[in-house]
Amino acid sequence: MSEFKEVVAEGAREVGRKTLRITKKVLILLLLLGLVGAGGYYGWGNMTYSSGTRSGQLMKLSRKGYVFKTHEGQLFLGVYTPSQPAMAPGNIWEFSVKNKQVYEQIQKLEGKQVKLYYKEHFRTFPWQGDTKYFVYQAEVIK
Repeated sequence: MSEFKEVVAEGAREVGRKTLRITKKVLILLLLLGLVGAGGYYGWGNMTYSSGTRSGQLMKLSRKGYVFKTHEGQLFLGVYTPSQPAMAPGNIWEFSVKNKQVYEQIQKLEGKQVKLYYKEHFRTFPWQGDTKYFVYQAEVIK
């Protein structure tokens, strides 16, 4: 009977080793697939579709969001004059700012004629901003 127990115990150990090896291989494969998938998704989400500039009067800057607080702004693409105070609603461009230092720089330019440099992404993540347009530089138009 002890020989039978020994054979059963050896068989159980062998099955345990095989199961452990297979489980490790599956977990490593899943981890690698997850990392490649997450990296690809993140890279695709941050890929720049286009870049350029927009000029106009800086109308609004805010920090908003329920869970993720993002920096958002609006630029009036026309020229505001006191003789024609009405602003056309179709001429408002909305943008996001990722970098806090750029946001603080833009805050100082509110109400002025500015030129904003931006990059447009294919898609965005909720913690980046509400729009696909991300401003990375601003300058005053003189």
